[in-house]
Amino acid sequence: MELGLKGKNVLITGGSKGIGLACARAFKAEGARVAIVSRSQANLDAAKKSLGECYAIAADLIDPAAAAAMVEKVEKDFGLLDILVNSAGAARRTDAADLTPQAWHAAMDAKYFSYVYVIDPVVKKMAARGRGAIVNVIGQGGKVPSPIHLPGGAANAALMLATAGLANAYAAKGVRVVGVNPGNTRTDRVKEGLAADAKRQGISEDEALKRAVARIPLGRMAEPEEIADVVVFAASDRGRFMTGANITLDGSSSPTVV
Repeated sequence: MELGLKGKNVLITGGSKGIGLACARAFKAEGARVAIVSRSQANLDAAKKSLGECYAIAADLIDPAAAAAMVEKVEKDFGLLDILVNSAGAARRTDAADLTPQAWHAAMDAKYFSYVYVIDPVVKKMAARGRGAIVNVIGQGGKVPSPIHLPGGAANAALMLATAGLANAYAAKGVRVVGVNPGNTRTDRVKEGLAADAKRQGISEDEALKRAVARIPLGRMAEPEEIADVVVFAASDRGRFMTGANITLDGSSSPTVV
């Protein structure tokens, strides 16, 4: 299927690892021009070796001024953005009994504001140009609470609402906004979460992994590339009527009607 992405300028936050890196590869395969953002220059350097030609920039997206400056620099040096994919930031897994007000605040910084601080300048620029697509890689934890991921899940839920609301607000201005909510996916972030879950239950990490996979009817976790496939379609004009949707990608682990 021709997705019409050749030559499009795509910015991917969190693009140096995991789902973000898989998205970068998928967009490049469609002929798009890709820019990636990470806090870590080392991770960016490694990603560039894997991806080949791409634009890479280091920025701490928890800082609103740094996020806005990053967007300005990307559009100046790389080109006006057609697509933004947010895949940066992850809240630390913490058992409910160990939570503090600071932990709740840190989760919103790490997951919610790291997205919002990039979305805010980009969506306004796209609206002024009358075109653009934003895809937020959020997480099923915003729909299905986990006792080790409550602050992060709350941040995810807030992002889902922001996604739906921004899609409604900017549809008439030619900007689409879509949320993609992966369940357990084979990434380092999920591995860290399984370690926290193993500690809470007093079991080995291998056992935690077995139990997590047992809850997935397909019998395995998603691969990052499978999430990226949906992101790329949602960002393309072929997915234009998906705007406002928050799409569950958990292999039917949570069989609900939404």
